[in-house]
Amino acid sequence: MKALLIILTLLLLFAVNSTAQTDKKQIREGNKLYKNKKFRESEVSYQKALKKDPKSFKANFNLGDALYKQEKYEEAVKQFTEVEGKSGNKTNSAKVYHNLGNSYLLKNKIDESISAYKNALRNNPRDMATKYNLAYAQALKKKQEQQKKQQNQNQNQQQKQQKQEQKKDNKQQQPKDQQMSKEDADRMLKALQDDEKNTQDKVKKIQAQRSNQNIEKDW
Repeated sequence: MKALLIILTLLLLFAVNSTAQTDKKQIREGNKLYKNKKFRESEVSYQKALKKDPKSFKANFNLGDALYKQEKYEEAVKQFTEVEGKSGNKTNSAKVYHNLGNSYLLKNKIDESISAYKNALRNNPRDMATKYNLAYAQALKKKQEQQKKQQNQNQNQQQKQQKQEQKKDNKQQQPKDQQMSKEDADRMLKALQDDEKNTQDKVKKIQAQRSNQNIEKDW
């Protein structure tokens, strides 16, 4: 619903300004072309008018409208910025800042659009269209901040999980102390005892043989 409101608001403000009456032929032609949605041709007419009167607020403002309608948002921003000092009164200044905010918003420059809408409301605090657009831009900014915060949290969580997995892998790779069961210990002890007994038997046998040899030698 908010997106629909902002679209209706943009159309409303541009339509009002595009039908403004003027004594200059080029501006009248530009307005007629604009009304017929021939925005490129209307741009040319407004530029011709500005060659004769570079300070014309209506020609400058409507040129910004024509650029906006062609989705030339960067050029529209420059044009409306150029018009800021030529508005002549607060009502016109509010319209300039409103359309400047729209141009920034469609360039996804949320902070700049919010600033422009606030300037528009300083000149015309009762403009409901600008209030709607400001609320929309602020809600959009809040949503982007929440998404960025969530992305950072997910990234931190992922890094933490990776560190834990790496720590776990390192721990698994470390040599483990061999733990001996009671049965294994008993078997090993018995084997050692058997080896010791066998060794003692061999020693006794060797000693006995040596004794026999000595006895035989005495004979």
